[in-house]
Amino acid sequence: MTPTRTQHRMPDPAPPTADGDVEGPGPRVWDDMTVEVALAVMAGARVEYLTVCDEDDRSTGLVTLVRLAGLRDSSAYTDRIRLRDVLDGPSLRTGTGR
Repeated sequence: MTPTRTQHRMPDPAPPTADGDVEGPGPRVWDDMTVEVALAVMAGARVEYLTVCDEDDRSTGLVTLVRLAGLRDSSAYTDRIRLRDVLDGPSLRTGTGR
């Protein structure tokens, strides 16, 4: 039996740049996740951004590590801030009342 080699590939750390493209190869998370939990997910997955989804699993935008870390270090930060409140990039949400 011949051993096989496993190649570990890191996901692309840069968010997609195509207009309207909010789907990335990184982890998908729900928009009600807190900033602290999102930062932990990013650290564990070793990514620079997360694709944020609504309760129907539709992409609503991206949040970046830089944005979340900056928010966490600001005086406006509380541990109750949700990702839906700090989305980066385009929002596909329409008529949700949020």
